[in-house]
Amino acid sequence: MSGLHLWLLLAALVIDWVLGEPDWLWGRVPHPVVWFGRLIGWLDATLNLDTDSDELRYRKGAVAWAVMIAIAVLTSFVLDWLFKLLGPAGMVAEIFVVFVLVAQKSLKDHVFAVAHGLQREGLVGGRRAVSMIVGRDPERLDRSGVSRAAIESLAENFSDGIVAPVF
Repeated sequence: MSGLHLWLLLAALVIDWVLGEPDWLWGRVPHPVVWFGRLIGWLDATLNLDTDSDELRYRKGAVAWAVMIAIAVLTSFVLDWLFKLLGPAGMVAEIFVVFVLVAQKSLKDHVFAVAHGLQREGLVGGRRAVSMIVGRDPERLDRSGVSRAAIESLAENFSDGIVAPVF
């Protein structure tokens, strides 16, 4: 990573820290993670057939993986080319793209909401807050389970919401 890219990244991270998730954007356009999820669902439904042999399913899975990787790599090359072509405006565009993809503030806010919910409203508040960031039903979780679920969600989403957009 060049010095310039590091400064652009830091600018995007600061903007995200101050402004947080751009809900105004995601209310109009699906987040790229949603697009990828839909594509994975379509590839799974199309290629992962119960009637296929295990070997054929394995090969089709490799094709699905290759399609996903190719899209990610192609997108990054096109964006990099476009940002360079635009000069200073490209730097602003790069900061914007990283800002909208990074979710550090949102992730922090959601995990802190679980801690605050537990502190202020007890188990009911913690369960309500953790239900916003996990797919499982938190109703049977005790205090430790709610805390564990929040930490697990933080660890899982750190990859999608911070590491992946940065790299």
